[in-house]
Amino acid sequence: MSKHLFFTLLFLSISSFAETTSLAPNTPLVKDSAKNLILITIDGLRWQELFGGADKKLLNDENFVRESNHITEKFWHEKEEKRRELLMPFFWNTIVKEGIVIGNRKLGSTMSVANNWHFSYPGYSEIFTGITDPKINSNKKVPNPHVSFIEWLNNKESYVNKLAAFGSWDVFPAIFNVERNNMHINAGFTPAHGYPLSDEMTLLNAMQQEIPSPWHNVRLDSFTYRFAKDYLLSQKPRVMTISFGETDDFAHDGQYDSYLSSAHQTDKFIEDLWQTIQTTPEYKNKTVLLITTDHGRGSNADDWQHHASENAVKEYMKNLEAFPQGIVGSENIWFAAIGTGIKAKGQVITQNEVKQSQIAATALTLLGENPQKFNADIASAIKDVF
Repeated sequence: MSKHLFFTLLFLSISSFAETTSLAPNTPLVKDSAKNLILITIDGLRWQELFGGADKKLLNDENFVRESNHITEKFWHEKEEKRRELLMPFFWNTIVKEGIVIGNRKLGSTMSVANNWHFSYPGYSEIFTGITDPKINSNKKVPNPHVSFIEWLNNKESYVNKLAAFGSWDVFPAIFNVERNNMHINAGFTPAHGYPLSDEMTLLNAMQQEIPSPWHNVRLDSFTYRFAKDYLLSQKPRVMTISFGETDDFAHDGQYDSYLSSAHQTDKFIEDLWQTIQTTPEYKNKTVLLITTDHGRGSNADDWQHHASENAVKEYMKNLEAFPQGIVGSENIWFAAIGTGIKAKGQVITQNEVKQSQIAATALTLLGENPQKFNADIASAIKDVF
């Protein structure tokens, strides 16, 4: 066979494959796509703590730490590597070693939001839709006009009634536009519902009513996780999101000790979830786990509690007008992944700034779906993941 004929046949084969699979030019190929996907968000958890552990200047500030909590003994160590493991041991000993993580700006691994606001609703909409919309400019419970990748999957026969979203914040029904879709959504102070409940879930429903939350619109994360885990085991969804909220609210309240404790407990939830996945036949070796946050926070004692862009403080967040440039650094976020389709790369040094809007296409690609069929305007998948 001549070289010319060989390369002609090779080109035709590749062209035929691309046409058959309808892959967009920038879509990465996944050797082993996942059957299931779980996307976890940890609201407002700073990259500084994730990669560096407890912040000494905040840990030693009596305005943010109660002396009786003994938080320093729990989370402080002179070495950064040990410090971050004390805070989130499962993340560093399993997820980073067996998967990938992006966002350690000290190493040149960079990721940020693409939206103009740097707060929650715009961030979550960006994560789940893969696009940004400047009109989504508040945290009000306004039904999202944009379709999430999860809602889109509900139109596929193999995903019908196999999708779910659990969140501590009561705005998630609006973010996913529960009025428009048939997803199972449990958020805020909604009890477990919509399927046969075990005695444990009946008890948790009662306890949620009896145990006061520190906040009027965010329940304690333990209820969110327990409801989500029960639904996972009993209903076997293929795609699920779990959105934890305590870290953000404790930070807003200036309770750095509780912020750290909540991050530590969330790490335990993720460990328990991963062990559950690995011991459940429907999920073992068939599932990919993605973890991220909706926004960052400030870097100093005067602004770590907050997050907002320069545009946001001029409009929706006028209460932060003392920061005319917004909260610098609150756009900086992180992303991690482990499971089917993910190589053990550890901390990835990015060549270009990764954007939050790329998460949706990444999720779809890992599931073997073509993101362009979901939305032609979607941001491209994160190539560093593949």
